[in-house]
Amino acid sequence: MENGNGRVRQMWHLLEPLHAVLYYAPEVFEEVEALGFDTNERWPSYFALRAAPLGAAGAHQVASAFYSFSPRMVAEYIPAAWDVAAPEKVLAARRRGIDRAYRALIGERTDSPDLAEAAALARRAAEAAHTAGRPLAAANAALPWPQEPHLILWQATTILREHRGDGHLATLLTAGLDPVEALVSFAAIGAAPTEVFASRGWSEQEWAAARERLIARELLDADGVVTDAGRALRAEVERRTDELAAAPWHALGADDTARLAELLGPLWVEVLSSGMLPSQTTLGIGKV
Repeated sequence: MENGNGRVRQMWHLLEPLHAVLYYAPEVFEEVEALGFDTNERWPSYFALRAAPLGAAGAHQVASAFYSFSPRMVAEYIPAAWDVAAPEKVLAARRRGIDRAYRALIGERTDSPDLAEAAALARRAAEAAHTAGRPLAAANAALPWPQEPHLILWQATTILREHRGDGHLATLLTAGLDPVEALVSFAAIGAAPTEVFASRGWSEQEWAAARERLIARELLDADGVVTDAGRALRAEVERRTDELAAAPWHALGADDTARLAELLGPLWVEVLSSGMLPSQTTLGIGKV
């Protein structure tokens, strides 16, 4: 495919913010608050909204699928979330919230031919995503498709985002990086400040122990600075992640992928310029 993994990486950069609206939009917070969730902090709704496609999953299943979160942190919110509202009610609330949030963000363009075209292209890519061994992608792909183009676009974006994320976890496992080691090594290459990764709930002792394990593997030096070997391993993780995320874009084809990128640009600008999303995240977009 033209541009190879560079195009795959570009599509992730374009799609990730469009998906992430779910976790930050005030309209979504209003919908889940109406269900009974505490929205004074991010995490009660985050775990419910992201895990709902899995059904009434337990803490171990969600911690496995999310990978980088401390199991203790997951257990604070799952399965208690399903006592607040059943997964099917959370799914309905997230669709209502995204409907309202997208309409607020993009206004008249919600019903534009360009958005309908983008939705159709994104759906084709999402339906080409193989979900074997990818639990979050499979769970979202199993949901019924909405009718409205802006909701089709969001659902396709979410399937593709989780498809990439599931593949990324496979590359971390292959690289021998457990959940906390993955975060420590990612922070070491400058993906985001260490304090940003503290949001994943690991203790200082667990972080320090992971750091020592990476030092023993010569992926960090004695001062915790990434070594050439550590940087090379993280580069390989990202390269392999791109490879595992490429199939939907190969299926869509170079011309249609380029057209989708063109159509997504203005939406991407609207989301980022809204100030809704945090300026730093644990994803390392623009850093890796």
